[in-house]
Amino acid sequence: MTFTFSAYRRQRFTDAAAARRDLLAGIVVALALIPEAIGFSIIAGVDPRVGLYASVAIAITVSLIGGRPGMISAATAAVAVLVGPLVRDHGVEYLFAATILMGVIQIVAGALRLDLVMQFVSRSVITGFVNALAILIFMAQLPQLVGVGWQTYAMVAGGLAIIYGFPRITRAIPSPLVAILVLSALAIGLGVPVNTVGDMGRLPEGLPSFAWPQVPLSLDSLRIILPYSLTMAAVGLLESLLTARIVDDMTDTDSDKRVECAGQGGANIVAALVGGMGGCAMIGQSVINVTSGGRGRLSTFVAGAFLLFLLAVLGPWVGRVPMPALVAIMIMVSIGTFSWNSIANLRRHPPTSSAVMLVTVAVVVATRDLSLGVLAGVLLSGIFFSAKVQRMFAVHREASADDVSATYRVSGEIFFASVDRFTRAFAGERAATVLIDVTAAHFWDISGVGALDKIVVRLRQGGSDVEVVGYDRASADLVDRFALHDKTGVELGLAPH
Repeated sequence: MTFTFSAYRRQRFTDAAAARRDLLAGIVVALALIPEAIGFSIIAGVDPRVGLYASVAIAITVSLIGGRPGMISAATAAVAVLVGPLVRDHGVEYLFAATILMGVIQIVAGALRLDLVMQFVSRSVITGFVNALAILIFMAQLPQLVGVGWQTYAMVAGGLAIIYGFPRITRAIPSPLVAILVLSALAIGLGVPVNTVGDMGRLPEGLPSFAWPQVPLSLDSLRIILPYSLTMAAVGLLESLLTARIVDDMTDTDSDKRVECAGQGGANIVAALVGGMGGCAMIGQSVINVTSGGRGRLSTFVAGAFLLFLLAVLGPWVGRVPMPALVAIMIMVSIGTFSWNSIANLRRHPPTSSAVMLVTVAVVVATRDLSLGVLAGVLLSGIFFSAKVQRMFAVHREASADDVSATYRVSGEIFFASVDRFTRAFAGERAATVLIDVTAAHFWDISGVGALDKIVVRLRQGGSDVEVVGYDRASADLVDRFALHDKTGVELGLAPH
């Protein structure tokens, strides 16, 4: 009993310590969310309230219905850049309607297990995604560092000194929170002339309210919002699932990606109903949360709830928070997000892996579109993989002494990338009897079956007696279904030949 009671006390202490870390980390994230949400609202062409209320609703909702523990979701630039034309041409109510449909699509995607598509995203693509995001986060801080006085640079340097130095004293309080409090006290108390959060845009007053979008329920409305909703849903899920994998790695834990898809969808629906825009997981804020000690859903809930408290109760004070404090935090995020080992690995890793990583970074940074960069990296990975498998394919010819008969032993994978080598290996064959042994080979697609048809027809037209042996069961089934000139006999219950 004594051991059990002691274990119980230790568990209570551990839970209390984890809850405290989640609470403090959520407060840091909430403060860092404000300027970003305002900036994303400007990108989308809407009032700052739309981005701020979205961040509140998404963070709180996704923490309650199954978001990945420790991951922060809110209004994001990835979604904001997509909806500008919709808002400009049709108004903000159509944005709310498109966001509701976006959420429905994401819930359906979770039910259909589209999260499994992430299995085809290679480690090189993820590394490129992370590095590009780190670069974009740093570049997003540059406007706050151009055309400003020396006080801004001094406060940013001081903020970084606190962020990296305070943990040497204690880790009980997240150092980014200390940096915000200290620099805010200095800026307000001494009247330091630096930009503040209030300079980014007018903060909303009061609480958001539920309202259905004022959009006609018609096919015309659906035709307007559907293309935007599909794109928003795809980009939102892509960034959320990639961020979830990154947080998995940072915390050495796993998460249910199917539940994440549904959670993101439900959060976006709620955001639209309270007058917010769409959003998804945020890698930068998630890194802030994890590095500040946030590991559970409580940190995400606190981020949304404290943000709502700040907007509704402390709005005037929040508006006086100096931007250099938040810039220092985001620079820390940029430094911590970037995979510095990837630079040294450029020489150690295979050239194809390095090329995939660099292309992903280049496309993301050039286009500011994370989805395009990931798509480019995945496509390039597929091309390199096909080329690698294609090089593993081989055909060896063995002829009789009088060259009357020839045996071809095929090894490797026969698919669209290897069919040219497959067919060229039989060019000019004139033996009376040709045996093609595919025991060590496998047919993957109709391109490979079509190549076999072409070879058999060409050899028989040249007067050769052709026999194919050694099919495995899957290859035999494929040949029986799609070949025109060489059936294996499996479908008739005969031995393959």
